[in-house]
Amino acid sequence: MTGAPHRPDRPDPLDDDLGWMLGIVFRGYVRAAEHALTDFPGGPRGYQVLTAAINGPARNQGAIAEELGIDRTVLTYLIDDLERPGFVARRADPADRRNRLVDVTDVGRAAWEQRRLALRTVESHLLGALTPTESATLRALLQRVACSAQAMDPLRDLCEVVSQVQPTPAPNQTGAPAGRAGRTAAPRGRRRTTD
Repeated sequence: MTGAPHRPDRPDPLDDDLGWMLGIVFRGYVRAAEHALTDFPGGPRGYQVLTAAINGPARNQGAIAEELGIDRTVLTYLIDDLERPGFVARRADPADRRNRLVDVTDVGRAAWEQRRLALRTVESHLLGALTPTESATLRALLQRVACSAQAMDPLRDLCEVVSQVQPTPAPNQTGAPAGRAGRTAAPRGRRRTTD
């Protein structure tokens, strides 16, 4: 599968590596989605923001940012991009005038529907090796995994996750971890990546 010579007695470890599989599928999807959304404000991320805003009642930017895992500052720029062509409009939240709700306009719904059809074509092409039943099963399973992962959100503290999976470096002669030469690094501020 990975291009290495096939040996039944020694399968390629990548063929069973979830990260490798997800990476290949993700990169293929991103390339095709970027092409399908090349002229869409904000590209694939703008489309995701519009999708989040289209589903359900108008919500504030903070709720959309949290749902999508996008930094609030980045989301502001994406909403600005969607507001310029009239896809969305901001309005004051009647319950809290400090909050701005994001409403999708009729123009935005039409643009979203058009791009949704284009992305369905991309998805069908990407899942072309599967039967329609297998494709539906994969979608259902991925949805379940994605919802579970979003609920657990194991990446809230990347420093903690990394420390759990990295082996502890062996101490050198000075007793400090190898490569650190006895220096004590200042702790870095914790930052949640959202890209």
